[in-house]
Amino acid sequence: MSATTIHGRHVDIRLWARPESVEPEAMRQLHNISALPWTFKHVAVMPDVHYGKGATVGSVIAMRDAVSPAAVGVDIGCGMTAVRTSLRAEDLPADLARLRSTVERAVPVGAGSHKATAFTERDAGDWDGFWRTFEDLTPAVKANAAKALHQMGTLGGGNHFIEICLDTDKRVWVMLHSGSRGIGNLLAQHHIEVARGLAHNQSLPDPDLAVFIARTPQMAAYRHDLYWAQDYARRNRSVMLRLVCDVLRKQFPRMSFDAPISAHHNYVAEETHFGEDVLVTRKGAIRAGRGELGIIPGSMGTGSYIVRGLGNPDSFESASHGAGRRMSRTKARRQFTEADLAEQTAGVECRKDSGVVDEIPGAYKDIDDVIRNQDDLVEIVAKLKQVVCVKG
Repeated sequence: MSATTIHGRHVDIRLWARPESVEPEAMRQLHNISALPWTFKHVAVMPDVHYGKGATVGSVIAMRDAVSPAAVGVDIGCGMTAVRTSLRAEDLPADLARLRSTVERAVPVGAGSHKATAFTERDAGDWDGFWRTFEDLTPAVKANAAKALHQMGTLGGGNHFIEICLDTDKRVWVMLHSGSRGIGNLLAQHHIEVARGLAHNQSLPDPDLAVFIARTPQMAAYRHDLYWAQDYARRNRSVMLRLVCDVLRKQFPRMSFDAPISAHHNYVAEETHFGEDVLVTRKGAIRAGRGELGIIPGSMGTGSYIVRGLGNPDSFESASHGAGRRMSRTKARRQFTEADLAEQTAGVECRKDSGVVDEIPGAYKDIDDVIRNQDDLVEIVAKLKQVVCVKG
């Protein structure tokens, strides 16, 4: 699908979605982003676009010498990790409920934390150096050091998940989705409030789009904390992946794993596009440079895709981060029941109670349509279907 261009206020908006499918609230957000004087070239909008707090989910925003912390969002570094194993479908135990409960015991979900630190040098290098830099973060989060330490290697709630999946060749994959947990949220909220109070942000069309400007102490402080939180999120997924793989290794000692695939989808990166150095914010979008592997998940009953980027310059070498919601959590809870959830997740070992009705597949866009709408951004490597899904 080729992008549709809509004229914006300062730069244009390029949509990999049908314009009529974008909610009016999300379109207003996109026009407000396009009006910012720091926004570069155009705003790229992915096919999973929908309204989001602070800024539109599914937006890719390149800025010259500026960054908007609310456009990144409060779950800094949220993203996906997946790994293909040597197991096949027939190797999995008949009792998938027991497998799910074993994973849930190994990885705390929801607001849970580990009682002791869960990470090792097997997960990521230089843990001592990483934790020492906690002292350099904004003083506003200093009281949360112990909590951050014990939440490392935990899932959280909402749309975060751990899945055991099968590809079309019946190979078993482990896939998970999580971010920077409570510490990332605290850092984001602190810097969003700082940005709102700066003089140059007082006349913006939307106060949520307040920015930090290059070569200011506020920008330096934000970028320092942002990159730390993005590293925390990467390490968090690494620890969880190892914990889940250890569960499988206990049953299958001889199993092996391919190299993991990992991708942030709420983050900032320093990149060069159209010959200029810019700060690229991807909120609900992954990097899809030519040849780069990425993960685009669907809902908890519909499956996911492993993709390879095509390096499309018009999308700032980006692609969607998932299926994208088609209705709010509140609307989903009003519209669907536990019986609907059980029907729509038939064949998947997962929670089917009222606490996750807002994550029902019917609340999300069709993942196959989303993939088709970005065939000039990525190519399909593998299609996965979950058989176990762990939710917070």
